[in-house]
Amino acid sequence: MLTPRQQHCLKGIGIQQWVGRSAGKPALEVVPAVESIGVRTEEITRQDRQEIPVVEAPAPPKLDTWDNITRSIHQCEACELSQNCTQKVPGVGSQQAGLMIIGEGPGHEEDLRGEPFVGRSGQLLDKMLLAIGLSRSQVFITNIVKCRPPNNRDPHSNEVQACESFLQAQIKHIAPRVILAVGRISAHHLLNSTSPVGKLIDQVHQLPGSDIPLKVTYHPAYLLRNPSAKSIVWNDMKILHKMLGL
Repeated sequence: MLTPRQQHCLKGIGIQQWVGRSAGKPALEVVPAVESIGVRTEEITRQDRQEIPVVEAPAPPKLDTWDNITRSIHQCEACELSQNCTQKVPGVGSQQAGLMIIGEGPGHEEDLRGEPFVGRSGQLLDKMLLAIGLSRSQVFITNIVKCRPPNNRDPHSNEVQACESFLQAQIKHIAPRVILAVGRISAHHLLNSTSPVGKLIDQVHQLPGSDIPLKVTYHPAYLLRNPSAKSIVWNDMKILHKMLGL
């Protein structure tokens, strides 16, 4: 008795299978007819079987060197942000920096120039650093996500997750003495917290899973909208100055 698959194959090569009209009259033997043309039914079944291709997951990017980290960021297409940005913004500054500053994501100016904190917020950040004797070239500045979210919205959790390995690789490579988390998104992600920034500012934290001290402060964009908070940030910068031993 042929299987449905074999019957289908026979029909496809033009061989009709006849079946007797009653149980008393056996069906015509079809297998010899098939074998007479040099094709065995087992071969038909085997040849007709379709192999399902195995799709391998893409290999994770190599993040063992600084060049590989930067190259992987530029090549990343892990989330939809990569499809809409003008260019990736890996970060800028010294790989030997004692201070690593981490914001939330590139804005319009940053997206165009490929460098973080270059608009009005960046100019204010530069002044904050100069107030404690540091220049932009002496620190390393980056963001939680490396592509600009549309309309400067908060990055979504999956977008933050897509950039997580890049950020961790940058932290590991630089090994800063202190991390400054700038703004709510950065502070919440780095500390795995949902506390208001105003509360997180009140104490010095430690980056989870490491011995790196972490200080939280307001984002410069917040200061541009709320100048009265500049006194709080100035106090944060004085604390940061002591933490760095300057």
